[in-house]
Amino acid sequence: MRLIHTSDWHLGRSLYNRKRYDEFAAFLEWLIKTINQHQVDALLIAGDIFDTGTPSNRAQELYYNFLRNIGQTCCRHVIIVAGNHDSPSFLNAPRDLLRTLDIHVIGSIPDNPSDELLLLNTPDKTPELLVCAIPYLRDRDIRTAEAGESISDKQSKLLEGIRNHYATLGELAEQQRNHIDLDIPIVATGHLFTAGGKTLQDDGVRDLYIGSLAHVHSNTFPTCIDYLALGHLHIPQRVNGAEHMRYSGSPLPMGFGEARQQKSICLVEFSGRTPNVQLLPVPVFQHLEQIRGDLNAIQNRLSELANLTRPIWLEILYDSTEVIGNLREQLETMTTDTRLEILSIRNLKSATTTLQPVIPSELLEELDVTDVFQRCMNAHNVPETQQPDLMDAYQEILHTLREAETK
Repeated sequence: MRLIHTSDWHLGRSLYNRKRYDEFAAFLEWLIKTINQHQVDALLIAGDIFDTGTPSNRAQELYYNFLRNIGQTCCRHVIIVAGNHDSPSFLNAPRDLLRTLDIHVIGSIPDNPSDELLLLNTPDKTPELLVCAIPYLRDRDIRTAEAGESISDKQSKLLEGIRNHYATLGELAEQQRNHIDLDIPIVATGHLFTAGGKTLQDDGVRDLYIGSLAHVHSNTFPTCIDYLALGHLHIPQRVNGAEHMRYSGSPLPMGFGEARQQKSICLVEFSGRTPNVQLLPVPVFQHLEQIRGDLNAIQNRLSELANLTRPIWLEILYDSTEVIGNLREQLETMTTDTRLEILSIRNLKSATTTLQPVIPSELLEELDVTDVFQRCMNAHNVPETQQPDLMDAYQEILHTLREAETK
């Protein structure tokens, strides 16, 4: 049996207010072709299908057109679980209708854990795969808050809740496998942050809980799981070096920090219960480049890129103590009549010392919320010894607000 594991599409995401629908459409078209090319039997999407809990009409159109088109391929099963960016109720709304098309959607933890366990059959109704379709486990679903509990108490409860949920599903899967008396693989999904996971500064990966709470260790997952399909981290990677525990990563670069990263999806082929994993590289649908340096270095690189025929979006990181009042005008002049387009210019030397825009056109929405808070603390000379506790409290407030957005 062959399956594709992907995640973190973030349909509807913008880059410095530039819409990216053409890129998303191109990826989804490529994915349909790839499914047919490799004769894939099942598709697993491990969360963050959309970038927000209230996706735009265009993002929804891309999603439903893809689900329609996949029904015309060789792929017999589609399993979709929610991520922390997704609205559980939005994903679940058409669940019953989609199930008739062998598209299984799990937006949130159901009342009965067995509803997260899917038995997939061959066309002749022979069982071929068990899937523990586990979505993003929200704080309120796996932990009971108590007055006066410490950060350590919260972390212990979160990790215990995650471990118990996976243990319950693993036990149910083993029971069902024994019942049907066929040694078929067990696959589990998840949308979480494992300990040691790699991230990038501007990849858009949110803290799932509070700060670094609930960074899950690989021994959290039951040994009966033959392949673990994870989402949330955008860099393709193994969990603790294990071949059968993987993040597929995002198929598109979510920020300029990911511009040079080779994006991929996971093609998993089972020989018995043993998975063989192959990374399929995703084509680049829109070239991005981040240029960092003083004015001379930036100008030299712009000259090199101007000779290329492909369109390129640019982020300029000006890294020099020399003050240039017309920096944007100079750079815009260099890119006139080329296929280069500057989306952002940032002055690194002043980025952490003032709350004023580092360039006249800098917008508040272009800044990460954590960066803004850090700037506030620095601007008000908050002692460094106090900053970690204040940042933890701030992250907890952000987490509460984001949880409320996705209800």
